[in-house]
Amino acid sequence: MAGRRKVHTAAFKAQVALAALKGDRTVNELAGYYGVHPTLIHGWKKRLLT
Repeated sequence: MAGRRKVHTAAFKAQVALAALKGDRTVNELAGYYGVHPTLIHGWKKRLLT
């Protein structure tokens, strides 16, 4: 049986994307810290910039 997908709030996405843009940590480090896949962070960052 498949698990439920986690729903992230817009505020959480913005927080993670801004942290990625800041550049203090790598995307992989942020992914481990926040418990999300690096691909998600790249997508959130891209959406924030458009």
